[in-house]
Amino acid sequence: AVADGYKRSMSPVLDAHVTTLLTAIILAYFGLGPVLGFATTQIIGILLSLFCGILVSRLITDIYTSKNRHFQYFTAVSRGVFKNANFKFIEFRKYAYVLSLVVLIGGIASFFNGFDEGVEFAGGRSFTVKFDKTVNIEEVRNDLKLVFGEAPIIKTVDTKNQINITTSYKIKDQGNNVDQEVEALLFKGLAKQLPAGTTYKEFDEQYKQQQQKVLPSISDDLKAGATKATVIAMIVICLFIFVRFRDWRYSLGTIFALLHDVFVTLIIFSFARTIVPFPLEIDQHFIAAVLTVIGFSMNDTIIVYDRIREDSRLHPNLDNATVINKAINETLSRTIMTSLTVFLTILILFIFGGEVTKGFAFAMLVGVITGTYSSIFVAAPILVDFSKNKKLSKAAKK
Repeated sequence: AVADGYKRSMSPVLDAHVTTLLTAIILAYFGLGPVLGFATTQIIGILLSLFCGILVSRLITDIYTSKNRHFQYFTAVSRGVFKNANFKFIEFRKYAYVLSLVVLIGGIASFFNGFDEGVEFAGGRSFTVKFDKTVNIEEVRNDLKLVFGEAPIIKTVDTKNQINITTSYKIKDQGNNVDQEVEALLFKGLAKQLPAGTTYKEFDEQYKQQQQKVLPSISDDLKAGATKATVIAMIVICLFIFVRFRDWRYSLGTIFALLHDVFVTLIIFSFARTIVPFPLEIDQHFIAAVLTVIGFSMNDTIIVYDRIREDSRLHPNLDNATVINKAINETLSRTIMTSLTVFLTILILFIFGGEVTKGFAFAMLVGVITGTYSSIFVAAPILVDFSKNKKLSKAAKK
């Protein structure tokens, strides 16, 4: 049972990890600064996950079962969950299509409604300030948010008492006094962290170590690179799906599912940006979240697709709708458990993480939900309407 289980799961596990790895590599190639670091960490994590999933867990399983022991894969609670599940997902696909059409219209409308762009895309000013003591980053961010009207990007540099502050406040305004006005507000926002009686001149000469200005024209290059990374990632994944499944219908389902996930995230970031109490900005962290969501969504989709292909071979006399519905129900437990564990992890990051990570974590939370939905109600059902009477896989040889 163990040998057969690992043998049959090898193909979907490899496919799922490769798609996520491809998005991470593309993100690393086009990403800059913290996004490059995020992509590098993700690549290492994917490789380690693959190593542990295939080799380490198999080793532990073999050691345990060689002593005539058996794993208890279920608890009293989980034993009946999704057991013999037979939900009629395919019968409700037309309702899902209507919802997806609404998402498509909303995604297009989001471009007209606009977004809040981060410093990388909108341009901004960057200041490196060194204090006499260690400062509380969240306290500094809140103080500067009061004077600038927006939360700046803050990170420590080299030592805990030296920070880098980046803000897009009035970056598009022209005039000789704009720079001085921004620096004056910076000094006002940092007054609590400076010794009592510190003058602006002393702050400028002793505490302010460096300053830079990122013009909107420079940010256009970053925006173009981010867009290119997203588009290329989607194209590469679709090509990989076509090569692995040798059927254009699987790639078509993949395209619809990915567009659905991206559009939902764009809708949230466009129309909810004035409602939620934390910033929803389009920046490189957002691009990292979108590409990660694409990889996660494809992970689920490939698991379902692989089971569809397998069931189509094992049951050549069943119609495509029955095969697809059977495959979705058979993988439902795995889909829900995977999505739930990822969701809970990101939720903890969202609740207890700093303000800088809230936008990224929120995009990931939305993406996990939409990715799970799209793999069940978008990617798989599309195969029914485009397959007609043609089988989704060749029958298995006897």
